[in-house]
Amino acid sequence: MVTGVKSGSESDPLAYKSWTPAAQQRALDRLRQLSNDKWRPFYCTLPICNGLPHDDWTWNHARTDQHPPKDTEWLVWLAMSGRGSGKTRQGSEYVHRVINNVERVLIVGGTSMDLRDVLVEGESGLLATAPPGRRPEFEPSKRRLTWPNGAQGLLVSAEEPDRLRGPQHGFAWLDEAAFFPLIDDVWSNMLFGLRLGRSPKVMVTTTPSPRKWLKELLADDRTRLSRASTYDNLQNLAPTYAERIIKRYEGTRLGRQELHAELLTDVEGALWTWDMIEMARINEPPADLQRIVVGVDPAGTSRKGSDETGIIVAGIKDGVVYILDDRSGRYTPHGWATVVRGAYEDYSADAIIAETNYGGEMVENTLRTSGVTARLIKVSARRSKSLRAEPVVGLYEQGKVKHCGTYPELETQMTEWVQFDGNSPDRLDAMVYAVTYVSGNSRRADIASPLKLIRSG
Repeated sequence: MVTGVKSGSESDPLAYKSWTPAAQQRALDRLRQLSNDKWRPFYCTLPICNGLPHDDWTWNHARTDQHPPKDTEWLVWLAMSGRGSGKTRQGSEYVHRVINNVERVLIVGGTSMDLRDVLVEGESGLLATAPPGRRPEFEPSKRRLTWPNGAQGLLVSAEEPDRLRGPQHGFAWLDEAAFFPLIDDVWSNMLFGLRLGRSPKVMVTTTPSPRKWLKELLADDRTRLSRASTYDNLQNLAPTYAERIIKRYEGTRLGRQELHAELLTDVEGALWTWDMIEMARINEPPADLQRIVVGVDPAGTSRKGSDETGIIVAGIKDGVVYILDDRSGRYTPHGWATVVRGAYEDYSADAIIAETNYGGEMVENTLRTSGVTARLIKVSARRSKSLRAEPVVGLYEQGKVKHCGTYPELETQMTEWVQFDGNSPDRLDAMVYAVTYVSGNSRRADIASPLKLIRSG
C-alpha cells in the first residue's frame, strides 16, 4: 500500500485548501530555507498543483511548460519538445509526484538500454532525481522499481510490446514514444492495462516525428500539449552541444523538428511521404538474410560545410529489402573508408556498392589503402537522382522495403528532397544504390539505364 501523511493543521498537506494565506506563505518560506537533506513536500492552492506535492525543483527550477496541465480532465500529457530540452527530467520528476497517489506505474523506454541508462540511472533519471528519503530500489533482474512508500514501477522496453499484456497500472510514462518502431502495439497494450485508480493518466515525453500515431494523439480532445525547444534548456547543456549540434542543424528542416519540436508535414513534390515510411517500419529484420550490402555515396571533401558521405546497410530475404543501419556522416576520406569497413564487418556483408562519378579510381584507392579488401561494386550514376530513385520508390509502394528501426536523418532526406532543389541527399543516394543492387533491379533491362555497374575485387 502507498502510505499517506498524518493529519493536523499545516502539517497536513491534504488540508491545503483550508490553509490561510499566511500559513501557505510560511510553508513556502520553510521550503526555500531547507537544504536538500531536510527536504519535505507541501501543497499549494495554485491550479498547476492538481493536489500533488511540489518540491524544490518544481518551485525554483521548472519552467512553465514542465508543470502538469491545469485541468484534471486530461488522459495524456504530451510533452513534445526538442533535443536536450529537459524532457527526461520533466518525466522523472512527475513520476516521483505521481507515486504519492498511485500504487503501480508503468515506465516504457525505446530499448532496455534506454530504460536503464537514461530513465533509471541517467543524470535526469529516476534515481538521480529522487528526493532525499524517497529514492526507489532498482531491481534490474525484475525490471522493477520500488519506492519507500510501497509504490512500484514496471520497466518495459518498447521492443517487446507483448510484455504489456496483463500488467495493470494507474499511470504510464513513455519516453521518446514517437520513435518506437512498434508504437501502435505498445500504445494499445498500454491502454488496456491502464485501469487502476479513479483517474489513470499517461505522460509522453518525446521529440516529434510526423507519424500517424502522434498526429492522432495531438487531435484527441483528452490530450494536453506542452512544448519546449532546445534553446529553453541551453543553460544546462554543454557548450560543445550548442557549438556543434545546434549550429549544424539550425535553419534546416531537421532542425525544426529536433531543436524546435515542430511536427513536420510532407513536402510537395517529394518522392516519399511519411506515411509510406511508417508503413515500412518494423522492429528488426528476419534471421538469415540472403544478401547484405553496404551502399556508399562518398563526399568529395571533408571540409566544413561539405557534403556528408552516405553509408547505408541493406539486406534482402524472399524479395523484401531491409534497411539495417545508417552510418552516414561528415568524414575524411580515411574516416569514411574506416566506417564502411566497420559496417561491412559488423553485418558480414557480401559487397560494398560505391558511387564513383566524381572520384573515379580515388574511391577504390581510398578503400584499399584503408585496409578494405571486400568485394567492391562501383556504381556510375548516368541519369538524374529522381530517375534513379523512382524504382526504389516503387518497391516501397509495393511493401518490398522495410526500415528496421528509425533513421531520422535518412528519412528526413527521403521525405523532403525535391528534384532541382540543389541539395545533395547523400544518405538517400547511398540507400538507393544499396536497395537497387541488392533487390536485383540493377540487372533488369527496363530500369538498368540509371546505373552502370562495374564489378571490382
